[in-house]
Amino acid sequence: MTKKDTAAGYEVVIGLEIHAQMSTATKMFCGCTTLFGGQPNTHTCPVCIGMPGVLPVMNNRALEFTIRAGLATNCQISRYSRFARKNYFYPDLPKGYQISQYELPICIGGSVVITTEDGEKTIGLTRIHMEEDAGKNIHEGNTAAGHSRSHSLVDLNRAGVPLMEIVSEPDIRSPKEAAAFMRKLRGILRYLEVCDGNMEEGSLRCDANVSLRPYGTEALGTKTEIKNINSFRFVEKALEYEIKRQEKVLRAGGTITQETRLWDVATGVTQSMRSKEEAHDYRYFPEPDLVPIAVSDDFIEGIRATMPELPDTLKGRFVEVYNLPKYDADLLTSDRQVALFFEETVRGGANPKAASNWIMGELMRLLNESAGAAAPAIRTAPAIKGSVAIESLQLRPADLVGLLRLIDDGTISVKIAKVVFEDMFNTGKSAQEVVKDRGLVQISDEGHLEQTIEDIIARNPAEAGRYRAGEVKLVGFFVGEVMKATKGKANPKLVNEILRRKLS
Repeated sequence: MTKKDTAAGYEVVIGLEIHAQMSTATKMFCGCTTLFGGQPNTHTCPVCIGMPGVLPVMNNRALEFTIRAGLATNCQISRYSRFARKNYFYPDLPKGYQISQYELPICIGGSVVITTEDGEKTIGLTRIHMEEDAGKNIHEGNTAAGHSRSHSLVDLNRAGVPLMEIVSEPDIRSPKEAAAFMRKLRGILRYLEVCDGNMEEGSLRCDANVSLRPYGTEALGTKTEIKNINSFRFVEKALEYEIKRQEKVLRAGGTITQETRLWDVATGVTQSMRSKEEAHDYRYFPEPDLVPIAVSDDFIEGIRATMPELPDTLKGRFVEVYNLPKYDADLLTSDRQVALFFEETVRGGANPKAASNWIMGELMRLLNESAGAAAPAIRTAPAIKGSVAIESLQLRPADLVGLLRLIDDGTISVKIAKVVFEDMFNTGKSAQEVVKDRGLVQISDEGHLEQTIEDIIARNPAEAGRYRAGEVKLVGFFVGEVMKATKGKANPKLVNEILRRKLS
């Protein structure tokens, strides 16, 4: 949002707190599963439901995942960090406190580069730290007796699931930038395979802090926090509403109250939830049941050595090595599994640009149309839980290579290839199998095509005469008639050559 976008002349200042559920097999401090779903309160044990006398034990995999995220976002990795107790009462927090990190987080500083309408912009990070998730409150019932719900239930399956909280600096200046930052961060976490990024299941969610200040001033305005936003679109919508609300208050001479607000999807407004807590409200103190965390340089370098190629690096390589347009590289690297599918296709012998066109075009179209449909798993690089729909297919990169070869050697036309590809997508058959089963081999017999074309010209003397009189666009009419007569199997290039020769 630029200066001209705010009628009252205020600058928007936004900071995000991203909560990413780590893709570990077990919870942060116990051995309970992190699998989504299950009957309420069945993925629990005395540790994660806070029974007296139990002791937590840190999940080392969560530590590794957080360091991976820190390295990928240019953070300084603390050699010494520790957990703290964050004290507050809420029904889904069984211990009465959350084990988190406060004054000594594992990752400090860092940055993420996003692409905006004005070019690239660096968003600073304050910190990345580890913590445990709370449970889930479920509100049910009717609206009798003036109450919005008749009762509430608590499911503790999620309590204790490992989270990393990624806190940005207040460098974001518009709702669009906020959504771009969240998308970029989600892509990085998915590439690292430390979080599946499934926002519908709550694996990635965001709290947004927003304030307004007069242009040219350095002091930050009073901020409000919007809690638990779970989609990119809602991040934009919630921030847009809150910015307009704050502008209206300030223009009327009022003051902004520092508070926590909730985004109501149904009404499209933010609603006051409670006054905004300060750090001292949580009465942080070092967690007495967990020893401080000390990591060595060797441990950090060992993690660094296993880091995958990240989106920005991969994008640059696709442009340089495969000579792809930047647009293609952007789209192909937006998801790691798509990028792997493309690269495996090219390694199988496909032309990079042809492979890119088919993946961005037909494959993406069919994926979008079949979103949510169950299908066998794709046979390529291992997928992570909740990854995009490309993993839910049985189509292999080798199958696309085979299809492109049939086009190149003239066995099928591009038009027929689209029919073949859809069949491959739905059945898992190879291109050769589909072509054979459906009898779709392209007709490239010149004698056969000449006879067909001569018959069509003889049946359409008026159109032939107009073509010879200079109405050359009628060649399209004749091509269509040939394709109709051959059920789309005629070699288009050969058809055009024969037509022009016979009509001239």
